[in-house]
Amino acid sequence: MDKKEKGGILQTNQSLAPLLQPEYRLYIASRFLYIMGLRMVATIVAYKLFQLTKSSFAIGLVGLSEFIPVFAFALYAGHVIDKSDKRTLLLKGIFSYSLCVLALLLITSPFGEKTLSPKAMELSIYGVIFLTGFVRSFAGPTSNAIVAQLVPRDVLKYASNLSSSTWLAASIVGHASAGFFIAWFGVHNSFYIILTYILLACIFIYQIKKKPIAFSNSNIKAWESVKEGLRYVFRHKIMLGAISLDLFAVLFGGAVALIPEFAERILKVGPIGFGWLNAAIDIGSVVMIITMTFKPLQRKQGLILMYAVAGFGLCIIVFGLSNIYWVSFAALIIAGMLDGISVLVRGNIFQLTTPDEMRGRVSSVNSMFVNSSNELGQFESGITSRLLGGVVPAVLFGGCMTLLVVIIAWIKAPALRKFEY
Repeated sequence: MDKKEKGGILQTNQSLAPLLQPEYRLYIASRFLYIMGLRMVATIVAYKLFQLTKSSFAIGLVGLSEFIPVFAFALYAGHVIDKSDKRTLLLKGIFSYSLCVLALLLITSPFGEKTLSPKAMELSIYGVIFLTGFVRSFAGPTSNAIVAQLVPRDVLKYASNLSSSTWLAASIVGHASAGFFIAWFGVHNSFYIILTYILLACIFIYQIKKKPIAFSNSNIKAWESVKEGLRYVFRHKIMLGAISLDLFAVLFGGAVALIPEFAERILKVGPIGFGWLNAAIDIGSVVMIITMTFKPLQRKQGLILMYAVAGFGLCIIVFGLSNIYWVSFAALIIAGMLDGISVLVRGNIFQLTTPDEMRGRVSSVNSMFVNSSNELGQFESGITSRLLGGVVPAVLFGGCMTLLVVIIAWIKAPALRKFEY
């Protein structure tokens, strides 16, 4: 066996090394089930609301309903996360999400269908989604911050990659299976399956031991703690650049929010086709992240990140112009592969450069400006589809704005463009 072959085997073993840690395996199992359930909720709720209203604007309002609490509580959540046992806080968050799923189960039950008018049902769904946003403002950053406490430092990069791969694999299964479950069992019965997934996720997290608190200054006031986290991010030019680039790309490139209308009115496919379209970006992302886990980027990661986001914008434009299902599906697959590069580079920047005592706050800032941009992007897509007279102009506008963001970042963020790790 030559040295090159041995080197490849060694790299593969290192890539999977985090899975040797029992608690990390429990975390990955829980993360897969929780994210799968979460993505199924997003898909089924979007489908149900479009059936109730026949309007993509209603789907945009779902994004706004979730964005408001995520954005409003994210910074305070970071302070709480850093001062808390992350395992217990994550367990509470996932269990709280199961209660939200239970509420959706009741709203869409035969009793709910008889008791609630379509408008009341729509408003009730918005209310529950608002509560899920509050839960996610704590659970999401906690899930990212706890990784460093589950594996040794020397395999943290690989643990971050596997965590991202798990998130995306769960998104694929969640999006696609939601379409199948809607077709086979209906909206209401699908929530029973989701509730089972979330409760199983709770069981896995419960088996992880409580974790020590790395926060050194326990007497610091909440606002001072929040400002400390913000200062760290804004002084870290590489992290700030990556967050900003991803923020605006996701904000303007949120074509996924309009897929229910594309599927029904333009591509003319049923629930199964809708589910696969919804999963396409995640399919591409997980393929790319798995590839990069075993063959990581060796240099010029910042430059590749910018090219990837520009390519993502071009794919969104192709999706907006297409009226052929397989062309649209392929455009979203490629967009997902390029998005996977962005996810991986940004995730590694966070895990490798953030001090342990600030992981909650930095993760919450990231959640506030990037993860919540998915929901804000959903709202932006709903608004632009109304203002511009349809979903096609809205998606084309989003793709063009994504390209403009990359051009601005290229000029204004040379440190990110030259960044390597």
